Amino acid sequence: MRILLLLLPLAACGEAKTDPAKLASAEAQQARAAEENGRIVCARAGSNDFARACTLDRVAGPDGLVLTVSHPDGGFHRLLVTKDGRGVVAADGAERAVVRVVGPREIEVRLGGDRYRLPATVKPGA
Repeated sequence: MRILLLLLPLAACGEAKTDPAKLASAEAQQARAAEENGRIVCARAGSNDFARACTLDRVAGPDGLVLTVSHPDGGFHRLLVTKDGRGVVAADGAERAVVRVVGPREIEVRLGGDRYRLPATVKPGA
């Protein structure tokens, strides 16, 4: 008799169903929280998988706004925000940053095989 009483509440629960709207809302909230903590989406060299694992620091310097993108393993790249419509360029080093627009508020920067998705103001025709 005890076994029946313990199993009855479990049987009444039924199968859990995922509400797509609630899931999308939760994912958006997590993305906002990660952005507020300075985390951005990145893919390291040799990987096709993007993850919100890199951090982004902004510092105003004599040449303009410098972004430092840091990887979880301690590696980093520095980017200089341009005022000529290119978006960003490598702030130092011999490698060239390649920028492409991926959305109305986002660019992808490829530098040294690493890729970063950065928030940006994209003007029409860019």
